[in-house]
Amino acid sequence: MQLAIDTATDTASLVLIQNGEVLAESTWRCEQSHTTQLLPHLVDLMEQNKLSLQAISGVIVVKGPGSYNGLRVGISTAKGLAFSLGIPIIGISSLELAAYQHADTGLPIRPILNAGRGEIATALYQKKDNKWSQLTPEHITTVDQLLPQITTKTVFCGEFVSSIATELRNQFKEKAIIPPPPTPAQRASLFAKLGRMRLEAGSYDDPVTLQPLYLRRPQITKPKHR
Repeated sequence: MQLAIDTATDTASLVLIQNGEVLAESTWRCEQSHTTQLLPHLVDLMEQNKLSLQAISGVIVVKGPGSYNGLRVGISTAKGLAFSLGIPIIGISSLELAAYQHADTGLPIRPILNAGRGEIATALYQKKDNKWSQLTPEHITTVDQLLPQITTKTVFCGEFVSSIATELRNQFKEKAIIPPPPTPAQRASLFAKLGRMRLEAGSYDDPVTLQPLYLRRPQITKPKHR
């Protein structure tokens, strides 16, 4: 059984996965309280399903981009479990998780997250000849800067897309395919599929070197001198 942890946004999620299927999941709105809420929710999830932490054979964690505090808490928890239980750890990009739901369209998939300051975090994925590939890595850009890169019908997805759907349609016209966002149950299922794909490939991460994918350093305000 594998445990999946998603703390990349203000909505956190824990998913228990057995043989590539969702065994149980817990999703809640935690805002910026990942530090105090993640472990109690994990304990509750295990107790509700009459399971112990020792039953976990692998841990899958969203590594970002996303909330600075959320990613730090999620990855620290995942590393602690990997070290203490001696189990493999797998880090998954939050952009890949958003994109994978639409893999079977065969179209280029452009997941988008809000990066603040009028910018977006994005990457490009596509499934061709039954092979799932990342075509461009995660990076910071703007919708305007994407304009010359969109040359064919492209799926736009991710939590932030609904906020900029009108802008995307105005910019890219009929090339912009904007599907509805996944439900929590669908997102948990994506976790299970991506996790199983990585596990079967033996594509594990090193718990020592796995780090959050922030794309930019957090903005820190220096205290004013009195």
